[in-house]
Amino acid sequence: MLGKLTKYLVATAVAVVFFACEQARADDPAFFSFAAGAFDWNRKKDQGAEFRFEYRHDQKYFFFKPFLAGAGTTTGSGFIGAGILLDVYLGNRLVVTPSVAPHYYWGGNKKLDLGHEMEIRSQLEVAYRFDDRSRLGLAVSHYSNASVGDTNPGTESAMVYYSIPTTTITNLFK
Repeated sequence: MLGKLTKYLVATAVAVVFFACEQARADDPAFFSFAAGAFDWNRKKDQGAEFRFEYRHDQKYFFFKPFLAGAGTTTGSGFIGAGILLDVYLGNRLVVTPSVAPHYYWGGNKKLDLGHEMEIRSQLEVAYRFDDRSRLGLAVSHYSNASVGDTNPGTESAMVYYSIPTTTITNLFK
């Protein structure tokens, strides 16, 4: 009996959160996101800076939004990929965004070889949303080849993100 009640309460809480946040989600535009941070900060085999550019679509498919991403590091590694993300609103200002995306990877060195050209980036971002809908956030990412290569060393990145609505930039050229 208690198990059924717990499941019912959890399902109700999840539904309330998703429906209560629909207003905040409805007015979110597409974004250009820029990020800078530390690459391979955990293993320190190929430590350097990482820079990213992303396009985050405003269309939702179920709860998910597609995005495109490109990244480069000061140590010669690069990534390009596409994936899905989910914006979870905690009130009007705080946005938690988990995402996952397969990436094509090139570069690396003898110290850090990620083991395959295909890497999957999983990420968790926490951002503050301003009145103009731009966001400033912190993210932690993990790159892994999901064991499709001979080795799967993986690495992490810690990033600072600034996401700006695409309309803000396109309006500059009108």
